[in-house]
Amino acid sequence: MRERTPHEVGLHVTHLDALPNGRFVLQGHDAAGERNAQIYGRDGRRRHGFAMGRAVGFMMGDRRHHIWSAYFDEGVYVDPISAAGLVRWDSGGNSLWRYAAPEGAEHIDTVYAFNVGDGVAWACYYPAFALLEARTDGHVRLRRTPVSAPAGMAVHKDEILTLGGDRRHDLLHRCRLTGDEALLIEEARLTFPDGAPLKRYARPVGRGRHLYLRGPSPRQWYVTGL
Repeated sequence: MRERTPHEVGLHVTHLDALPNGRFVLQGHDAAGERNAQIYGRDGRRRHGFAMGRAVGFMMGDRRHHIWSAYFDEGVYVDPISAAGLVRWDSGGNSLWRYAAPEGAEHIDTVYAFNVGDGVAWACYYPAFALLEARTDGHVRLRRTPVSAPAGMAVHKDEILTLGGDRRHDLLHRCRLTGDEALLIEEARLTFPDGAPLKRYARPVGRGRHLYLRGPSPRQWYVTGL
């Protein structure tokens, strides 16, 4: 891990993530014009700025030079960029793909839980809380899930682990993925390593098989997963 110092940020940052080759991307508001996402080189100098839309709920990069952005309803219903609910960009800020719900399926209102791996993004969204699998090769699949309003998830092979949902922020559901649904295998309550009850802090971050949770301090993180 190396420390980077960005220059000429020009926005109030709400999301940031690393990109390949030492680069990183920032997203926020109060930027000049509509370029509320900015890409920086390894030297901390700004390379590109572009419009990512309003009400970005999640923004994550992957190791294949993609940036994924998922949105809340405050953006979906008022902003043409956010309207798809989930968008994939290249590392230059060019839009490559926008989600379009299959016939008969609900469109994205708000993404509640999000996970990004190499070449794939997973989203659980309101109103139906379907599990969306979106791959960079164009493959898209929706599955029914037994969990309403999860806060985070980890995915590995044919299993998914969700945290939260059903009004219990510390509840874990482990499910097996089939072609059209996620079948519940077991439930458990997540605690801190010392057995203390899990408290609400920042939104969990899902990366592939891992789910990261921030502790009481911004520098304190815990990890669970599959």
